[in-house]
Amino acid sequence: MSRTTIASASNPRIKAAVRLRDRRERDRSGLTIVDGARELGRALDAGVIVEEAFVHPPLVRSEDARGVLGRLREREIAIVEVSDTAFEKLAFGDRSDGIVAIVRAPATSLETLALPPDPLVVVLEGVEKPGNIGAVLRTADGAGADALVLADPRTDIFNPNAIRASLGTIFTVPIGAGATPEVRTWLDAHALRLVAARPDAELPPWDVDLSGPVAIVLGSEADGLGARWAGGAVTGVRIPMRGAADSLNVSIAAAVMLYEARRQRG
Repeated sequence: MSRTTIASASNPRIKAAVRLRDRRERDRSGLTIVDGARELGRALDAGVIVEEAFVHPPLVRSEDARGVLGRLREREIAIVEVSDTAFEKLAFGDRSDGIVAIVRAPATSLETLALPPDPLVVVLEGVEKPGNIGAVLRTADGAGADALVLADPRTDIFNPNAIRASLGTIFTVPIGAGATPEVRTWLDAHALRLVAARPDAELPPWDVDLSGPVAIVLGSEADGLGARWAGGAVTGVRIPMRGAADSLNVSIAAAVMLYEARRQRG
């Protein structure tokens, strides 16, 4: 295990880590940032490759943080101790456990995404905000969904804000991504029934069979779902809205749909 100490926020290694906040650098390098002990612990549980970890020892106070630091040392992962100034440059906001790690983003190929019998899959098309993706992942994890698939994604799935919003469940839920035609082909190949949340649908989700192999499809609040998610092969559902608003945040809509599926599936 290598251990070095960095005091300056302008150190090249700190600057290289900070550049990973930019999508172009994440796409180029295949790396991303994980901030927080719970998130990093779940990444370690999932076997994600950790390239190095930046640690500010005075902040490593929680049981989770101390445990994750111990696991990093056991695996002989490079640990860089940093000053308060350098750590402020790395960390996201005020919530920090004193550990920020650089990890290799897991693959999201649909070809390697395996499903169990009678899977429950959630599909998001064109969702742009990383926080919404992270929130949907937390719900998918809690409701026992078997995979999350991004169709025509408008952000990279391992955006640090998505990781943080997911509380690390981004590493516990199998994930795939691709263009919408590719996703439709993949869903059809796995014989998944398609249930799409659409404002022009008539049936509420509790009047639709969500048992067996099914994919619940949701779009962005701004654009909704594209034309590929309409037609006879797709069952449309609408979450009733009784007030002035005509739609829910996509993460809330996902929670309604996934927990109704979980209720039906016992």
